[in-house]
Amino acid sequence: MNKLFSQVTGGPAKAVPVQSASPAVTNPAPLARIFVRDLVVMATVGIYEHEKQKAQRLRVNLDMMVLDRLGARRDDIADVVSYEDGVTIVRELAAQGHLNLVETFAETVAQRLLADGRVHSVTVRVEKLDVFPDAASAGIEITRQRG
Repeated sequence: MNKLFSQVTGGPAKAVPVQSASPAVTNPAPLARIFVRDLVVMATVGIYEHEKQKAQRLRVNLDMMVLDRLGARRDDIADVVSYEDGVTIVRELAAQGHLNLVETFAETVAQRLLADGRVHSVTVRVEKLDVFPDAASAGIEITRQRG
């Protein structure tokens, strides 16, 4: 191999200094995934007149990466992010009145969840269930993270 290298480059192979390993990476905080699947709420969302007048079914899915409390503290509800918090946020927003877009609904839910400093990222999926007779749903899914 050295002979071939020498023929191609015109000289002997030279040692390349090895760079030292990257600086030590601190262990990131442990995270846990908290989720709510297929929560159905009634809300007035949409740009059309009939959507402004009558509530329609929305299916909402939440997926949150949250700071994981390890050990004995894990069994104390005061020390964890509860999926009930997410359900409450969705229900309150649905009851607040008309929004033009499901995008606004999803973004508002995400921002309210991220207001809790223990929530590192959140994925919110909002689907209108009755918008097209030949489709199960139509909607949006967004992911937001702290920072």
